[in-house]
Amino acid sequence: MLTTVASAPDDLISKVQFAPTSNHVLVSSWDQTLRVYETSLLTSVSFRAPLLDCCWDSHSSCTVYTTGIEPTIYHVDLNTGQKTAIGDPQDRPVKSLLYHEGTRSLISGSWDRTLQQMDPRASERFLRTNLPGKVFAMDSVDNYLVVAMADREVYVFDVRNIQEPFQRRESSLKYPTRTVRCMPDGVGYASSSIEGRVAVELFDPSPEVQAMKYAFKCHRIVDRNSNTDIVTPINSLAFHPTNATFFTAGSDCSVSLWDYKAKKRLKQYQPLVHSVVSIDVSHDGTLLAMGTSDDTYKENPLELGMKKAQSQLYLRQLQEGR
Repeated sequence: MLTTVASAPDDLISKVQFAPTSNHVLVSSWDQTLRVYETSLLTSVSFRAPLLDCCWDSHSSCTVYTTGIEPTIYHVDLNTGQKTAIGDPQDRPVKSLLYHEGTRSLISGSWDRTLQQMDPRASERFLRTNLPGKVFAMDSVDNYLVVAMADREVYVFDVRNIQEPFQRRESSLKYPTRTVRCMPDGVGYASSSIEGRVAVELFDPSPEVQAMKYAFKCHRIVDRNSNTDIVTPINSLAFHPTNATFFTAGSDCSVSLWDYKAKKRLKQYQPLVHSVVSIDVSHDGTLLAMGTSDDTYKENPLELGMKKAQSQLYLRQLQEGR
């Protein structure tokens, strides 16, 4: 069953994320507003510039963090709506943000080519690491932190020591990375790109294990007139918390479900009206949140900043993870 959630953002959605222990959905947007939904809008907090990312604090159901074009990271109390700038100010927009439960730290990746890790309870305590490129996406599982950057560079850090990566990799994808998501079992990660491809990577550097990594193409539209594929970006990935499956979302307005061990597609859902720009699966695997936005302005870059993207938030009930 598909539910359309009322009071969607007024511009492009940048991130949707379920709370760690409930079905509340956190949504950041280019309309400069952070929102929390369940089956309807629960609360919203306004900011001075478009938001590029957001995340929950795993230890507090009323604490979230957000960041974006204004190069500032904010701690937000959902009960009061109070927002507090934390951490070291960045020089350029902050693209990615995540909360690591094990170390109780907040980690940000910026377009100023830096990685920052802080204790949000005492934000003057932080570490800053210089990187070779702009951060495009990142994710963590266990003590792994995967950071995807410009020029197809990927660093893997131990989150307990972000001063130096213990793996330096080149993406298996030929074009810029859109998103990175780690496998729940901590074995590896998947990444997607603007070229309509997904790469499944494994952390173990041994040749035997590395021989098992692979990439595949998806979210392409067949032009029946020319019999060619129209490539669309794969904007978001989300792993199911218990099944060996993950969802992909693309600018072809569709979402697909994949068995990454069997290397096959299990399901393709009915296309939505606009591009699916961000997805997430609830902690118990029963709901899929899908944020869609009209991103056709990308066909004419001169329109960027001149029109708002029509957006919508959907919740899909999953039966046995599908």
